[in-house]
Amino acid sequence: MRAALLTLLLVFGSCAPQPVYRRSEAPLPVASIDLGRFLGLWYEQARLPNRFEYGCQVVTVRYARHDGGVSMTNTCTDLAGDERVAHGRARLVGEGKFEVSAFGPFWSDHWVLDRGADYSWAIVGEPDGKYLWVLTRQPQITPEQRAAFEQKIRALGYRPADLVWAAQSDDDLVQSES
Repeated sequence: MRAALLTLLLVFGSCAPQPVYRRSEAPLPVASIDLGRFLGLWYEQARLPNRFEYGCQVVTVRYARHDGGVSMTNTCTDLAGDERVAHGRARLVGEGKFEVSAFGPFWSDHWVLDRGADYSWAIVGEPDGKYLWVLTRQPQITPEQRAAFEQKIRALGYRPADLVWAAQSDDDLVQSES
């Protein structure tokens, strides 16, 4: 039932316009990736607000090989402690460029804009400046790491203040989303 509700929310949420957050006309960079190294579990450290993750406090995404493509499993824990899981698929369509689909024949661009040389972090977005995620292999980041990510986000044309940052302690779990 929860999966059906989440899918329904994704469908209707994707119909409403998502604001553009990027404040630069410069083309976005795309990082080269080794798909084998990119696969696995990632922890969301920050994201631009979006309808399909509203209320999510702890978010992970797992990329895995599946049927000649890539499967994606997004898991979100909300304020009530309930877990929401959404399954999708992705296909690599160019160097560092994925198309992802959470339902049916609808695909959207997800580009790896930057990443660590050791694949310990990645910044993923899309060309219109509406979505952005900061992902790491570790569940939490240090204040120094956050400052470094904020600098990278600014260089990409986004304002770090627009992002929803993941809780770094139990005391942070009840932050509000604008």
